[in-house]
Amino acid sequence: MIKKILCLMMTLLIGAMIGGCGENSQKNNETSKNRLVIYTSMKESIVGGILEGFKKKYPDIEIDYQSAGAGKIMAKLSAERQSGHIMADVIWTSEVPDFYQMRNEGLLEKYQPAEFNHLLNPFDDYDGSFTAARLGTLGIVINTSKVSTPPTTWEEIATNPAYKDSFGIADPALSGTAYMSVALLEKQFGWEFLERLQANGAKKSKGSGRVIDDTAAGTLNACLGVDYITAAKIDKGSALQMVYPKELVMVPSPIAIFADADHKDNAKKFIDYVMTQEAQQQIANAGTVPVRTDVAMPEKYNLPAPQLALDTGIKVNYNEILPKKEETIRKFSALFK
Repeated sequence: MIKKILCLMMTLLIGAMIGGCGENSQKNNETSKNRLVIYTSMKESIVGGILEGFKKKYPDIEIDYQSAGAGKIMAKLSAERQSGHIMADVIWTSEVPDFYQMRNEGLLEKYQPAEFNHLLNPFDDYDGSFTAARLGTLGIVINTSKVSTPPTTWEEIATNPAYKDSFGIADPALSGTAYMSVALLEKQFGWEFLERLQANGAKKSKGSGRVIDDTAAGTLNACLGVDYITAAKIDKGSALQMVYPKELVMVPSPIAIFADADHKDNAKKFIDYVMTQEAQQQIANAGTVPVRTDVAMPEKYNLPAPQLALDTGIKVNYNEILPKKEETIRKFSALFK
């Protein structure tokens, strides 16, 4: 009898343990399903408000947000692919060729955002693999205490003595946005334009933020600068002004979902939210151009309207510049030693 009672107790105990493990496992799975992993090169000034708004709408989703330069993100993804699995669900950077490469390699999930009909689309070959989340712009950023008459053309910075030895360009080897800006200027004006810039003493800077810092400090009179980084400096009182020649350097910032994402439904919710008027207003408030026309544009940043940015942006075939990336960076590095 005692043996029977002991056996019964052991059976109940094991059953309870299995049941408990099953319950914990289910909870762990639910926790795992309710996560979202984002890799982005967007600065806090852009992504911070969007993440806050998304969390308010979906408070149960746990967000793992990792920010770094586009080059570092791609290196991290390469290492994860070699290990067998990409950890991120969403990628959002400004290095458009990377998205074409990932699309060509079958890494991206095709998904058209819910409000796509309200968006401006800069990609003629759009197939849903990635969608522009903003229309980033670069212009001539001048230190207004150093430059009294703003330039009206790109050629002025290559020939005007006001910019002799005092114009900066971020290193395209370190910044995806910088690479795209160099590629667009080369496409529009030829490599000879960059050679004229160098002959006028233009300097290579370590990054997109550093070159604007140096302009704000007066070390440089002007630079080729990113809109929202410049806007953040203006907000802090720097004597900077963004000037846009008619040939607009517009670099879309694509956002995409990985095909083998662990939290694909949450990723789709995030993409949808980024494209809402609410989130796009956050993008405009941060000093960059949204992909919606129903958003109020802050006048203090002198940004082009979204439709104007799309219409006047230098046109480029991204599939054509993709194979030229390494060569362009090599030539630039050799020219701007």
